[in-house]
Amino acid sequence: MLYDLNIAWSPGVPAADLERTLKFAKTLGYDVVALNHIISGPIPTQPNPITNPVPQLTPPHPSYPGGRGPLSSSSSSSSSSLSSASTTTTTNRPPPSKPTTSSPSSSPSSPSSSSSLPITLRRATLVISDPSTTNYRLADYARAYDVLALRPTSDKSFAWACLGTTDPPALVSLDLSSHLGWHLHHRTAMAAVQRGVRFEICYAQALPGNNNNSTGSSSSGGGVGGGYGEGTAAGPGPGPRERANFIANLQALVRATKGRGVVVSSEARGALGLRAPADVVNLLAVWGLGPEKGFAALREGARAVVVNEGIKRRGFRGVVDIVKPAEGGSAEAGKQQQQQQQQQQGQQGQQGQKRKNGEGKGAVGGGGGGGGGGGGGSGQQGELSKRQAKKQRKEAAQAKA
Repeated sequence: MLYDLNIAWSPGVPAADLERTLKFAKTLGYDVVALNHIISGPIPTQPNPITNPVPQLTPPHPSYPGGRGPLSSSSSSSSSSLSSASTTTTTNRPPPSKPTTSSPSSSPSSPSSSSSLPITLRRATLVISDPSTTNYRLADYARAYDVLALRPTSDKSFAWACLGTTDPPALVSLDLSSHLGWHLHHRTAMAAVQRGVRFEICYAQALPGNNNNSTGSSSSGGGVGGGYGEGTAAGPGPGPRERANFIANLQALVRATKGRGVVVSSEARGALGLRAPADVVNLLAVWGLGPEKGFAALREGARAVVVNEGIKRRGFRGVVDIVKPAEGGSAEAGKQQQQQQQQQQGQQGQQGQKRKNGEGKGAVGGGGGGGGGGGGGSGQQGELSKRQAKKQRKEAAQAKA
C-alpha cells in the first residue's frame, strides 16, 4: 500500500483540478493521500477551536475515528466511498461568508459513481519562524486536522521542532529547494527520529511543471503559502539554483538521518507534479537514498505516520487503544486451547504408561533373584551387582552344607 501525504491544497483550487489530481494519484497506485493546507505567517489566537477548511472527500481512514473496516483497493469500495462523500464534507468547515454554491473550494467535487479516489486525509503544515508563538496552538491544530507537520525556516525553529515541542509532530517538512542557512546535525536528527518524528522529502520541489514559489493567497493571519494559484494547476517549475539546493539539502538530510525516519511525498500542485512510485525511487537513488529505503519511505514510513496519528485521536490519551478481535477469533482460540489440552493429556498418559511398564519389569527381575536373600520385589533391586550375587551363592552353599 502506497502513501502520498502531501498534495498541495488551497481555498482557491478548482474542484475539477483537485479531482483530476486525485484520480491520477489513484491511477499511479497511491491508495492514501493527504491534502496539505500550508499555513504561514503568525498563528492566530482566534477562533478557538480551529476550523478545518479542507473538504473531506472520502470516508475517514480506518485508523481514525469513524473509519470502518480495512482498506480495499477494489473499485466497488471506492465508488461506495464516493457516494457517501457528500454527507461527510460538511464537517469541520469554517462559517461561509457567502453562499457555498458560489465558492469552488467550499463544496467538494462530485465525481461520478464509476470513478475512484484514494483515501483522503486532511493535513496542515505550519511554517515556523518563531517557536515562542506557536507551541501553545499545536494541540488545537492537531485536533482539527488528521496530520500535523511543521516547516521550520531557521536553525532555532528546526531544533525546536525536533526536540522542543510538547508532543512530537508527525512530520518535519523542510523546503529543500531553498537555501536553509544552517547545518543538519546528526545528533539532532537522530534524536528527533527516536522521539517518533519523521522527516519529509517532497520530490516535486525539484521537478519541472510544479512551481514551488507561487502563492495562492495572502500569508498574513494564517494564510496559505504555495497554493495552486487562481485557476492555474502548476507553474513553470524550479530553476537550476532551486534544483541544486534541493539535491544538496537532500544529501545532507540523508547523511544526517542515515536514511532512517524518512517519508517521501510529492507536494504536487497538479497532476503534472506526480510521479509513479518506481520513478520516485529511482530518482531518489540517484540523489543518495537507496532503493530499499526509498520504497520503505513510501510504504512503511508513511503508514507508521498515519497509524500513529490515528491512535492519538482514537485511543485513550493517545496511548491505549482497544482492538476488536477478528470474526471467529474466539472460536478458533477455543479450538486451539482444546487441542493443546488434549496433547498435554496424551503426553501425560504416555509418561504414566512408561512408568508402569518400568516398575513391572523391575518387580519381575527382583522376584527371580532368589528367595533367600530377601531381595524382594522392588524394581530398584531387580538387578544385582556381582558382589551381591557372589555373596548369595556363598550363603546358599553354606546352607546346603
